[in-house]
Amino acid sequence: MISQLKKLVRNVFENTGIEVSVYAADGRCLLGNAEVSPPAGVEGIVGDKAAGFTWFRTLGPEGYVCGIAGVGPVQKNYAFLLSDIIEGASARSANLPKGESIRRILLGECGAADIRKFRARYSVPDGPCFALAVEADGKLSDVITLLSQYAENGADCTVALSGKDCAILKFVQPESEYSSPADFASFLVRSLWEELGVRAQIGVGGTVPRFEEAAASYRQASAALRLGEQYGTRGGVYSYRSYVLVKMLEEIPPARLAEYFSALLEGDARALLEDEDLLGTAEEFLDNSLNVSETSRNLFMHRNTLMYRLDKIERMTGLNLRKFSDAVTFRIITILNRLV
Repeated sequence: MISQLKKLVRNVFENTGIEVSVYAADGRCLLGNAEVSPPAGVEGIVGDKAAGFTWFRTLGPEGYVCGIAGVGPVQKNYAFLLSDIIEGASARSANLPKGESIRRILLGECGAADIRKFRARYSVPDGPCFALAVEADGKLSDVITLLSQYAENGADCTVALSGKDCAILKFVQPESEYSSPADFASFLVRSLWEELGVRAQIGVGGTVPRFEEAAASYRQASAALRLGEQYGTRGGVYSYRSYVLVKMLEEIPPARLAEYFSALLEGDARALLEDEDLLGTAEEFLDNSLNVSETSRNLFMHRNTLMYRLDKIERMTGLNLRKFSDAVTFRIITILNRLV
């Protein structure tokens, strides 16, 4: 509801020049003039000449307080009008289907009051949950039908977003057969391929302690999906936790990133980054947790050939990828190579 309210307020200002500020029930400014606070216990429409604002409360005692700059009949009329519009929008939101409500909650389009109403209406459990961002190549309705079969309780939900994207909200079960959210996502990727022949990629958000924070988990899942596709990790499942380092590096100014990148390049390291065969070998080795046997099997490469390539990489960069610390440094180099 808060996103709709903010949009409405902006439209009012653009079309009429009337400034409207929005405050939470506890007085926090959500939009507009943060230097003015509404008086306690606003009910109905209150003209406050001292502050130069006309106040009105909407959506009940736990809703929002709105302030219109100015005190007079014009402001009072706008207060009546906005109050009716907001109440009407809230009533329509309350009648939305469950899936549409979940979609809006995950996208951060609902305020705390809307989420509390949803929880009460659908008896949403009070426990940890996480979100998954799914991108699948098949028919979205078929994908959602299959994914919905793996709900472990009535609160789990799969909803369409747009195009080939959908989202999953899942509550953590104490005795779940899945060891982690990433394990559950891997199971879904396999099931979509085996049952529908559909290739999918899934971003995994962090587990949040309460349903009210589900939107934060979905933001992480979306970011993980984007970063996983950008950095070309194998497997189709991308956990946000694995990309926190990338997110941190993305927030550093480009000039500073270039400085770090230059400092890490030694010997013929830059030439290695342009050698697709050696770079691909190194990436596969890292993706297989520095396991020589697993890497040679996946690359259909003789063990001795793999060892020769790893030795060549060490000569070019000064980094022995068989050592964990050097492998981490190499991973940072490849990330910086994409960022700069």
